[in-house]
Amino acid sequence: MDILIIIVLIIAAIVLFLVELFVIPGISIAGISALACVAYANYHAFTYLGQTAGFITPSVSILACIGSLICLCDLKTLTSWLLKKTLPTKSTNSQPLVSEWVIKVYAPPDWLSLAMQK
Repeated sequence: MDILIIIVLIIAAIVLFLVELFVIPGISIAGISALACVAYANYHAFTYLGQTAGFITPSVSILACIGSLICLCDLKTLTSWLLKKTLPTKSTNSQPLVSEWVIKVYAPPDWLSLAMQK
């Protein structure tokens, strides 16, 4: 039963890790939950299964995360998830993005002369 708990926690951590990486980038609930799952799986292995299983569990969880990431990238699954449109590079309105008074107030004198040149 203890091994099943550890396996389920590692699988949940891998799924949450991949969700964090590809679906919800940044530090979010998925990433924190993945870290919590791996930490508790390691704690559970050390506490209930001994030192040998405790040292095997982190290495298996790291290898599983890396392996799932490589497998996902090799299967070209990411191409269906990626954004295929490009954003326009030029602004459509005629107003500058940063007003002149912001440059004068916050920019050092050297940068002010460079920013005003076109």
